[in-house]
Amino acid sequence: MSYADMFSLAGRHAVVIGAGGIGAEVVAGLAAHGARVSSLDKSLPTADSATQRAAAEHEGEHAAYEIDILDEAALSELAAQLGPVEVLVVTAAMNVRKQLLDYTAEEYDRVVDLNLRGTFHALRAFGPGMAEQGRGSIIAFSSLRALTVEPGQGVYAATKAGVVQMLRTLAAELGPNGVRVNAVAPGVVETPLTQQIRSDEQWNHAYASKSALGRWARPEEMVGAVVYLASDASTFVTGSQLVVDGGWTAIDGRFTPPFG
Repeated sequence: MSYADMFSLAGRHAVVIGAGGIGAEVVAGLAAHGARVSSLDKSLPTADSATQRAAAEHEGEHAAYEIDILDEAALSELAAQLGPVEVLVVTAAMNVRKQLLDYTAEEYDRVVDLNLRGTFHALRAFGPGMAEQGRGSIIAFSSLRALTVEPGQGVYAATKAGVVQMLRTLAAELGPNGVRVNAVAPGVVETPLTQQIRSDEQWNHAYASKSALGRWARPEEMVGAVVYLASDASTFVTGSQLVVDGGWTAIDGRFTPPFG
């Protein structure tokens, strides 16, 4: 294989679960690199929108499906209908920003169910087919909160750390079958889900200034990591977490001491 072709996804079928926000950019990015993309989302209009954009911007027969990742039977049935899948990307997640002692049991269940159990369902639905065909790349989105926490992020952080450990385990279990399993850990990204934070000037500035680059990420800036992990450019990468946080987790605070 030539180096020029290492990032090509031509001839591969990619499934993206969670087609809004970052997921929509992932759909477009995978299609741009030649993949045929199936967009899965709880809302068909959201999945349709991502798929139509991919079809309009790039050649290929892309499709959209309305599916609840928490409906294990329906997800497994759809996985069987879709046929061979070489790339699986899971972006679906939610957060309830509350201090731990203020959490209700219902809120805890909602966050844990979608973030952890939903990812588990996706792995169980598509992992066996990849293992059987002897190839595949599974990519799930974690978060910088899998590495660092702040008040109000405890349950979300726990689920994202759990996702990483689950992916590492699957990487060990499916490695002999030729299936790679990795995580992408974004920093703070401009999406509809973070609008509440960005609407607060002080909160918005605090998050922007924490990274080495001094700004929020754009959703499309997550695509390169996904394409890399999906492609032959990363054939010896598995059990890893690729952090795309603008340097957030590398910096100990933002105070610049006086020199000289």
